[in-house]
Amino acid sequence: MGRDLTPLFDPASVAVVGASDDPAKYGHAVASQALRAPGRRPVHLVNRRGGTVLGRTAATSLSAIGEPVELVVISVPAAGFEAAVDEALACGAKAIVAITAGFAEAGPAGLARQRTVADRVRAAGAVLVGPNCLGIADNTTELYLASDRFAPGGIALLSQSGNLALELQLRGEPYGLGFSRFVSLGNQADVTLVDLVEDCARHRATSAIAVYAEDFGDGRAFAAAAAAAGKPVVLLTAGRGSASARSAQSHTGALTTSADVVSAACRDAGVELVRTPREMTVVLAALAAGPRTAGRRTAVFTDGGGHGAVAADAAEDAGLDVPELGARTQERLRSVLWEQSSVGNPVDLAGMGEQRPLSYADTVGELLAGDEVDAVLMTGYFGGYAASDGGLGGGAAGGSVLAEGETRAAKEIVAHLAAVPKPLVVQSMYPRSASCRVLAEAGVPVFSATEDAARALAAMTGRAASGRGGGPLPPLPPAAAPLRDPGYHAVRAVLADAGVPFPAAREVTDEAGLLAAAAEFEGPYVLKALHLLHKSDAGGVALRLADRAALLAAYREMRARLGAPAYSVEAMADLTDGVELIVGVNRDPRFGPVAMVGLGGVLTETLRDVAFALAPVPAGRAEELLRGLRSGALLDGVRGRPAVAVAAAAGVVERITAAAAAHPEIAELEVNPLLVRPDGALALDARAVLH
Repeated sequence: MGRDLTPLFDPASVAVVGASDDPAKYGHAVASQALRAPGRRPVHLVNRRGGTVLGRTAATSLSAIGEPVELVVISVPAAGFEAAVDEALACGAKAIVAITAGFAEAGPAGLARQRTVADRVRAAGAVLVGPNCLGIADNTTELYLASDRFAPGGIALLSQSGNLALELQLRGEPYGLGFSRFVSLGNQADVTLVDLVEDCARHRATSAIAVYAEDFGDGRAFAAAAAAAGKPVVLLTAGRGSASARSAQSHTGALTTSADVVSAACRDAGVELVRTPREMTVVLAALAAGPRTAGRRTAVFTDGGGHGAVAADAAEDAGLDVPELGARTQERLRSVLWEQSSVGNPVDLAGMGEQRPLSYADTVGELLAGDEVDAVLMTGYFGGYAASDGGLGGGAAGGSVLAEGETRAAKEIVAHLAAVPKPLVVQSMYPRSASCRVLAEAGVPVFSATEDAARALAAMTGRAASGRGGGPLPPLPPAAAPLRDPGYHAVRAVLADAGVPFPAAREVTDEAGLLAAAAEFEGPYVLKALHLLHKSDAGGVALRLADRAALLAAYREMRARLGAPAYSVEAMADLTDGVELIVGVNRDPRFGPVAMVGLGGVLTETLRDVAFALAPVPAGRAEELLRGLRSGALLDGVRGRPAVAVAAAAGVVERITAAAAAHPEIAELEVNPLLVRPDGALALDARAVLH
């Protein structure tokens, strides 16, 4: 069930330690906010000098209050912080909000102090937010312990930046967005982002969770909490573009970045990942609006060719599909539009709106009713007729008639949407017009920018459209006996034990061993020099050695040139009609094992056709990743080549990623290539890098 944070969000009483009359001090801002609801619970102000603060008598200490206090806000200099925490716990505090800074963010000594305080708080059965935070607020319980006010609503905002939280509030206001809770995360010494996501998931008044985080702590636990939340989670994070810490001794390590890891975790958990506060606002506005659907087939509807073309591109950039409409839908559209209208997709009124504003509503009604349309993006001039300063609606002859018709059309669009609830998003040149307000008040998201409308519609469609997260994440397997030897054959053995198929192979160190190995299976043979990071690049791989004589000759040449201490003799796989893949797992310090699948072989880093997911990867998800590659069509056969066994490859991906996930001592594990043929999959090479 997670931690009980009731004392944090709905305490019986509150005290602000460090309350001040000085507007320059944070204790002044928090105390001012705390007094906004004095009738809800006792609010005590504490200042060591006593006297009055904000017109109220201040206690000189918590113990001087004379009664228990359930939640204590501490806003004092760092030198007095530990003493304030000890006094709060002695006075019965069950929750502490630590504004005071100067701990983990100040260096190792500060981190040690922070850990000591957190240990004392947990030992007392209390919870601590911060230190180095900017407070909390809960509009549902009238708890105001932050410097800013947050408009009431259904969004829980968990942020490591106070200014970003303020910007999100300002950006959300035009869309009617409000907040159930605000928590400044601070250093997360005790109460973590995961704790807060889990608690907000249980909070009935919260309909969506917005997160700005620079430090996930346990990133995999965050992903698991988001996946299980049962409500939308929207994430804005920083530093996604920098390369993660890695040894880069494999293709997997060289290709995996922080951006890949965070994106993979969000996809797997059903989290909406955004890049800017504006995009976060757009997504939150969409999620707070009308119905959602798992489909992405989008009809773009416009009253001008330019707007339609731009919107169609923006929709596809956002991951939506904009297919040509079928004959039946086109025929229905022709029945309500005039001859010059375009009905393929985009659907273009081509000027009919100026003659008959209700044609907007008629068209939307037909599009919503079509079985081949999952969502509608309406873009262009709609709203201009009713705008007080807009085009024909502002001053041209007949403008008032058109304005009335447009407003009536807006009401009919709302009626169509009620009858056939599908995602509908509007981009308008006049988003604040009366007709657009009719749509917005009915829950239709209206934006001024085309890219915002497309991004909003993407948030209302697709895998996470149900708003119930991405489903439970595959659990990490129990840790296996540690791999001590990262050598080629030892790694092969670990994978073979997990069910990964390999060609027959033997490790040899001399000519006698070479010939003995060759006698165990038929040629043609492969010879590999071992203990080289990239055998192919160094000329340490010889293929298609027809017989023992060719094998012996290759061995002598390679040994003279490379001097490797050991070699592997292997049966040559049949490469006919095969596709080479790469499967790797890189262990991220925040999110744990992260899998990579893609087009393999020697051109892996050049082509960079790869996809990522949290490991272990179930076979069904692995097949989705493989088919989603740019080169995915190769798997189904091209230019007369037969299709390969994608399901078999996906099963091997599951076994490789599960084996890697069971070995936390492995920093990087890679199978490259994984040969996939029409009759199955076979791992041809493997390597591991230990931490």
